[in-house]
Amino acid sequence: MEVRELTEDDAQTITGWRYPGRYSTYDFDEPLVPSEIVWAVTDEGELLGYCCFGEPARVPGAEEEAGTLDVGYGMAPDRMGQGRGRRFVGAILDFARERHRPERFRVYVLDWNERSRATAERHGFVTESTLDSDEGTFLVMLRPAAGGPVGA
Repeated sequence: MEVRELTEDDAQTITGWRYPGRYSTYDFDEPLVPSEIVWAVTDEGELLGYCCFGEPARVPGAEEEAGTLDVGYGMAPDRMGQGRGRRFVGAILDFARERHRPERFRVYVLDWNERSRATAERHGFVTESTLDSDEGTFLVMLRPAAGGPVGA
């Protein structure tokens, strides 16, 4: 898997994704614009998802923390549940470690999203706290950034 710059076509595709049921909270209300804020994640050239870091990855009410990189990501709705999550998140964490060199990573997972929570836990994230928002209750999960590649 590869993390690369987001193209205009990627942005339009991602903006058009519609998630089923409760996952619809991940639908984009505003069009994405290619920039160094959101990145494309591909698998053998196929757009699989996107990721972002820092402020855009934070949920409302979360504070920036020195040495901690907030990581956000989303997979194409028609690719969820196919066993690619571990490699997908691993590629994102490898890219983030190389580009940002943080001490730790932090992700926010809605408490009902078992798939995302399980994938984060497989990558060594542990729940530190919870954070309530208009979207629901988020698990605030952290892990050290140090270590070897996690994309395997």
